[in-house]
Amino acid sequence: MKISISTLPFYPQPMEAILDYVTGLKQGYCEIINEYPHDNLEFHVLDTYNLEYTIHAPLSDMNVASHNERIRNSSIAEIKKSMDTANKLGSEVVVVHPGHTPILGRKLDAKIMEYNMESLRECSKYAQDVGVSMCVENMPDIESLLFKDLNELNELILDIDAYMTLDVGHAHNNGFPIDEMLKYPRIKHIHLSDNDGSYDSHHALGNNKDDNGLDFNSLLGRLEKLKYEGHLVVEVEEPSAVTESMEYLSNYLHV
Repeated sequence: MKISISTLPFYPQPMEAILDYVTGLKQGYCEIINEYPHDNLEFHVLDTYNLEYTIHAPLSDMNVASHNERIRNSSIAEIKKSMDTANKLGSEVVVVHPGHTPILGRKLDAKIMEYNMESLRECSKYAQDVGVSMCVENMPDIESLLFKDLNELNELILDIDAYMTLDVGHAHNNGFPIDEMLKYPRIKHIHLSDNDGSYDSHHALGNNKDDNGLDFNSLLGRLEKLKYEGHLVVEVEEPSAVTESMEYLSNYLHV
């Protein structure tokens, strides 16, 4: 397992400052959220760090399921741009969010799902063409977001020939137990954060001391038995939660 750190808790600090911090933690992996101000990455700067990168396609103002064709096509173009970036960096994984239902799209459920499928299929084909793996992420329990259910997401990725980013915090927020989270054969990438089940708070690992938080000892033990070899990305809300999470992981994985 490769312990990686997301740029999310440091956003929107300059990339050099973020990478200095990650390097200072003596970790060799970083996941870059590829949107402003980190939308046009300076490869010569990234290459000066002894890090292996994964790329997270933009989160904001994106909707591959939009019933507005220009918004939909623009979202697809942004994802493809992130795939090109990953290819140039030698990054295997690009994390992609599925679409969401627009306000007036609630009356067009079937059409929204059709647009979503068509868009993600196009992105998956492009990923294969440029030699990266598109890993579609399960969403938290927030109204209008699609593919909160891991079973539905699994059906999608099998249909479009892609892979899954399992966000364990999102899955916990939707009531999935750990055994259920890890049963999908196309899990290629994992995001780590904690919450109490009621909200996707992106707390530090082990932050919820009561019985409502994730059982990370069980999760990590299961991943070892499964011989999971992908990235475990610490994707928390604040820089202090990164340090807390790394201390938690060090007690288990000796990282």
